[in-house]
Amino acid sequence: MQNKSAFSTLTVAWAAVLSLMLFSFADSAAGQVNSANYTFVVASGFLCDSGDSGSCPAIAKSANGDSYEISGAGAFDLQNKSVRAAGTFNHKSTNGNMLETGVWTASDLISFDSYGIAPSAFMHMQKGPALGGPQIGFTRLPVSSGPLPTGGLATFRVLLTPVSGMTKTAVLQVNCARGKVPDEHQVEGVRLAFEGGGVAFDEEVSGSTLFLLTRPGTGAVPKKRQSPEGDQNLPPSEPKP
Repeated sequence: MQNKSAFSTLTVAWAAVLSLMLFSFADSAAGQVNSANYTFVVASGFLCDSGDSGSCPAIAKSANGDSYEISGAGAFDLQNKSVRAAGTFNHKSTNGNMLETGVWTASDLISFDSYGIAPSAFMHMQKGPALGGPQIGFTRLPVSSGPLPTGGLATFRVLLTPVSGMTKTAVLQVNCARGKVPDEHQVEGVRLAFEGGGVAFDEEVSGSTLFLLTRPGTGAVPKKRQSPEGDQNLPPSEPKP
């Protein structure tokens, strides 16, 4: 009961931190008109409202049958390789027993390969209700606001912090199989590999993911042209004779 309470507190705390990080990232990205910025969702939020039981959570399985359940959200900037993301994880044995549970945070963006724009993904955004409850994700994103659903493969270095035990460093791979998807990445989901060797969770069992592209220039705000009457630097008019 104590571990459950600790995990609940930790999850709520990280959800609040994630929200602050995303707002901060969005503010800084708005002024970077020459950079392509992305937000992403992993088996969370509106992706879980499709009625498909395989959408959430994202499950990666190892050869010995153990699995990791992953959910979360974040944002990254390709130009400076920055990333802000967090979520939750469950580590289960072959027979479904809980071995470990906690939160993950992304510390580095290793790579991102885009598969291109995925217009059909708008259906998820249009049908999904506003978010709430324990899922970590975004509030409803209006289609007209600018972000474009995009397929791709992102690789992050992440820290896994369990409720009890040592923090672990791993590589998290997020694949959104939309757009022009390569043959070797047709299965959507996540993979997890721990640094320093060990068991690799390299089988995507289930889970929906989505990247949202903010195009360069969409955050630029045109400067308001000042009228001559409001310009205090104009020379005074000459008096009429």
